[in-house]
Amino acid sequence: MKNKARGVEEGITVCPGLQFDEEGSRRVEATYRTPDVIAQRRVVLKVLGLCPGERVLDIGSGPGFLASEMGEAVGPAGRVYGIDLSESMIKIARERCADRPWVEFQPGDARRLPFPDHHFDVAVSTQVYEYVNDMAAALSELYRVLRPGGRALILDTDWDSIVWHTADRTLMDQILAAWSEHCADPYLPRTLGLRLRRGGFQLRHQGIIPLFNPRYDPNTYSYELIKVIRKFVPGRRGITEEKAEAWAEDLRKLGEEGAYFFSLNRYFFLVVKPGTDPVS
Repeated sequence: MKNKARGVEEGITVCPGLQFDEEGSRRVEATYRTPDVIAQRRVVLKVLGLCPGERVLDIGSGPGFLASEMGEAVGPAGRVYGIDLSESMIKIARERCADRPWVEFQPGDARRLPFPDHHFDVAVSTQVYEYVNDMAAALSELYRVLRPGGRALILDTDWDSIVWHTADRTLMDQILAAWSEHCADPYLPRTLGLRLRRGGFQLRHQGIIPLFNPRYDPNTYSYELIKVIRKFVPGRRGITEEKAEAWAEDLRKLGEEGAYFFSLNRYFFLVVKPGTDPVS
């Protein structure tokens, strides 16, 4: 088979929002350790139903938690390939999976996957496509690298689904408006099913994963998210350092008063590439 893999030598960027340097990568890694995101990974793995020996692509593998668990599921007879734009993330992921040589990581862009056609049994992308500014190209690449009959799971957040109690609704609205600039499409799940069908995929299953934190607890997703947003929003849409800190302080105070409340929805789509494996 002719290799039509596309490299990443052009240094393509995805979205000029979050910057995953060493500090940013470690901050994001902390959110992956929370029970909220651990539960999310369990749902993803259950829906994927990985089998020993399967070849899996993790698009936007981040700190490597999911890739590590998928590596355990497919075993040494399988392979897991993770790609990410961030060298810091790749370094963290390689450290995490150092005891699993069949789990590999390399730089890569969702719109220019550095792999040949029909190369994977399974692909997964969690919290990545909302950052991609050319979804048509990304879905075309996903379709290309999956074998006929292969499956993929895509999970993204609708950032309009946040329910966050606050004593200052005006400030909260300003902060979330500034935060919406951190990705290319903060409302991607609303159109993702249609985009996938138009991209040639068969949509097999859709579902929702709610993240719910009724307490201000250091071991929760929203606690870590406050830090990420606090770092990101100053200088955007009129948000100053003082406003960002006042917003974070309001949430801390509500936590102390027992009045904290946070909820956010993530949506997943399981698709299949039609057809059967071509005869060799």
